Amino acid sequence: MYKHILLPSDGSELSGQAVREGIRFAKSIGARVTGVHTTPEFYPSQMPAHSIVEHAREHEARSKESAKRTLDAIEQAARQADVACTVQHRVSDSPWDEIIKVAMERECDLIFMASHGRRGVSALLLGSETNKVLTHSKIPVLVTR
Repeated sequence: MYKHILLPSDGSELSGQAVREGIRFAKSIGARVTGVHTTPEFYPSQMPAHSIVEHAREHEARSKESAKRTLDAIEQAARQADVACTVQHRVSDSPWDEIIKVAMERECDLIFMASHGRRGVSALLLGSETNKVLTHSKIPVLVTR
């Protein structure tokens, strides 16, 4: 069955629930997990030149704090469940693409992630990282609500 499960998290409560469910699932089948959190790129093109460095540092600090908070929660939940865990922070404007890349690089055989459950026009207009992973991944994806 599955031996290595990728647990993407955006830091939301919904993702946190999916991570906890994914860890319980991993424990039940004897799998290990990798947690991944992506933060957006920094684009200075629309800022005054004198403030670019300051804004870049602020963006980097916020991104690192977001990743630390999210990935620490994954590591703690895995440790409490006695499930082997590694974590990865990636910077990208396409989280779905990074999720798939990490899954392939780490040789994960399952991606376990949350769905926000949007329907109709809002799902169509907003898109969904989960939907994009489902559409583009060759690795099986288990979606939980």
